[in-house]
Amino acid sequence: MAPFRDRAAAAATGAATSTTVSRLLLLLAVLSTCLMAAKVSPLIEKVEDHKEFKKLVRTRNNVLVVYSKSAAAAERSLKLLSDVAEAVKGQGTIAWVNCGDGESRKLCKKIKVDPHSKRNGVELLHYKDGAFHTEYNRPETHKSVVAFMRDPEGAPLWEENPEARDVAHIDSEKEFRKLLKKEERTILVMFYAPWCGVCKRMKPAFQQAATDLKGSYVLAGMNVHPAEFDGIKQEFNVKGYPTFCYFDKGKFLFNFENYGATAQDFVEWMKNPQAPQPKALEAPWAEQDSAVFHLTDDSFDSFVTEHPSVLAMFYAPWCGHCKKMKPDYEEAAELLNTDDNSPGVLAAVDVTTHKNLGEKYQITGFPTLKYFENAEEKYTLPHLRTKDKIIEWLHNPQAPPPPEQSWEEQQSSVNHLGVEDFKEFLKKKKHALVMFYAPWCPHCKNAVPYFTAAAEHFKEERKIAYAAVDCTRGQNNELCKVEGVEGYPTISYYNYGKFTEKYSGERGGDGFIEYMEGLRGRGHDKIGKRGEEL
Repeated sequence: MAPFRDRAAAAATGAATSTTVSRLLLLLAVLSTCLMAAKVSPLIEKVEDHKEFKKLVRTRNNVLVVYSKSAAAAERSLKLLSDVAEAVKGQGTIAWVNCGDGESRKLCKKIKVDPHSKRNGVELLHYKDGAFHTEYNRPETHKSVVAFMRDPEGAPLWEENPEARDVAHIDSEKEFRKLLKKEERTILVMFYAPWCGVCKRMKPAFQQAATDLKGSYVLAGMNVHPAEFDGIKQEFNVKGYPTFCYFDKGKFLFNFENYGATAQDFVEWMKNPQAPQPKALEAPWAEQDSAVFHLTDDSFDSFVTEHPSVLAMFYAPWCGHCKKMKPDYEEAAELLNTDDNSPGVLAAVDVTTHKNLGEKYQITGFPTLKYFENAEEKYTLPHLRTKDKIIEWLHNPQAPPPPEQSWEEQQSSVNHLGVEDFKEFLKKKKHALVMFYAPWCPHCKNAVPYFTAAAEHFKEERKIAYAAVDCTRGQNNELCKVEGVEGYPTISYYNYGKFTEKYSGERGGDGFIEYMEGLRGRGHDKIGKRGEEL
């Protein structure tokens, strides 16, 4: 009987040990969860059911949600985001959903989120104005996440580009002063703004030069657009972007002013830096030897009274279109002045100096050409731009053709958007192709009929849209800068308001239609479903 009792006692002891181990493991798991919870900022909101989730995204307009397969998987992200939550307090909200826990598991299933499919068991999704906005796919660093939360639709930070690893990225005035004080090598600093088109165009050459010059010289970049850097902008005369400043032993010497520079141009200049050559100032047009009669607020009325036929150009000295037209206008004036049977004379008015005339004749754009007959304003002539056209028209003055109807005024299925409705409209469309254009752009004009035809083709499709933005109207210019428009037309594809790619297909024929029909075959129908479930 003894052996039997020994075996029974051993079994009982083993069972007791197993129970104790299980309890210890459970206790350790609870303690681990409590310890992790202690590291999580109270500013991170824990969401556990669908009702809480809907309330959160409905009442907050800038929310980043951490979905995790378990509490342990979320530990690293929550530690980082605790600091982020503190930095963006009042500007954005960080929330956490543990998809491996009770009711939260049902929530994740309902909104079709599965962090188990992610390599680290965590997925970060952003919600804006009550709807899904985008998946966070930028580096999980404090600086990157804070920048994203402060401007969820802004461009990624320059330092997030791996090709810019050798650029010294400066984040604060303190860092800037420290660099100037301690760095013994010469420094070229690019002061820039994230939205600046010229900056974007020059960054690849600048960062390649930084790599080529690594160890010998310092090429640095600093976003000085925020108001906190107004002092630096004033100190170094930063009046536009980009501004390049060259420093030696902490002292500013001069600017680099080649805005079409290649990487090699930067490299050669850094090895032999030279101050920019002073530009010869061009005398104002009115002070040049000119065949055009330059009129003032005081002389205008008497001049048009003395001359029965006057064509007057109202201009601004800085206006590019005026400068382009000036040679033709001068040549036409010379020919008219030497013609014994001249049909009229040409005059010009600098409206930035003679503002009363600008107000009197309601000049709102440059150049504006007006024809005066016997001292009376008769026609405004937007179609006269060349020497031959000007002379031909003066020999036979006729009313100008009626203004061409703008694209926006034409009846079509294209949605014309502006800064006030751009985001709201696009976030409701699964597939949207947007043409950013300028009314004067010939390539835009050529593409308009085909783009309009494509919009008509899909007009019954509620989730498909063809839209257009006139970048020259009102505040649309800033919108176009934010959307990366550097030339016209720029055509971009958006999925539920999220920029996905630039259109690079045919701008004629059925190119716009075929592109949209091809989206389904490329898997784009899967994008944005989270937004539909909210």
